[in-house]
Amino acid sequence: MFSSAMPPREVKIGDAAAFAGTTPRAIRHYHQIGLLPEPERGGDGRRRYGYDDMIHLLWIRKMSEAGISLDAMRAAFDNAGDVEDVLGRLEENLAAQEADIKRQRAAVQRLQAVGSPLGLLSPLVTDRLSHLPSGALRPTDLDALLVTERIFGPLGVAVQASVFITLATHPGLRAQADRLDAADAALDDTVDPQDSQVEELAAQHCAHHKALLQAIEAAGLDAAEEKLFEIYDAEASGEEDVQMSALEAVTKMPYGFSAARRRCMELTAQLLAGNPSTGN
Repeated sequence: MFSSAMPPREVKIGDAAAFAGTTPRAIRHYHQIGLLPEPERGGDGRRRYGYDDMIHLLWIRKMSEAGISLDAMRAAFDNAGDVEDVLGRLEENLAAQEADIKRQRAAVQRLQAVGSPLGLLSPLVTDRLSHLPSGALRPTDLDALLVTERIFGPLGVAVQASVFITLATHPGLRAQADRLDAADAALDDTVDPQDSQVEELAAQHCAHHKALLQAIEAAGLDAAEEKLFEIYDAEASGEEDVQMSALEAVTKMPYGFSAARRRCMELTAQLLAGNPSTGN
């Protein structure tokens, strides 16, 4: 058994660190942040650590193992009355970490079950698309879903899933979407926004969008979307964001589009709203 009345033997920082199960570098950091008082140096210019210092280091080690931050330790040492507050905050932090671990495990399990990066998206969209046959979703489809989830949230990307389900099951619509994507990419900065091809492309986008909606309704996918809105209220799921127009969504992107492509989007939105442009 050890007595609190230990002999006044002092040791160098390396020996103190080895006994406490830490490192000299960590002890120096404790000194710098005021967690451990810095002992006086001896005649050789080296610090010497006594019994009280060792006890202090051991408590720091134990509190660190319990997940208590260095700042919280300092507050606890400065004022013993703060210990309950420190422990209360620690319990909250541990509960939050536990919830994060559960979410991470759920994500890993979805990845294992789905077998593709689709499992990294929200469960809403994973559940809606995981039944599609292998290869039905392209890597670019997943990229688009990732961007949509970032802008609109989980409910928005789950709604967009209807589009990719439809494209995966309607080769003609998929081919038309590919042609439109290629035409969009050709609308670079060299194209005059007022060029007639921009208006023609907008009309094609409008027709394609309407055809998609018809296919979605015919397959009953719109009913699934309505069910999602019923289950998840607007405040929690971001339903208001889902109502954002594609043009508004573009402004949230970290990159821009050419003037011609932006005008094509504007014209498409007008046509879909039943308000075709009558001038420049």
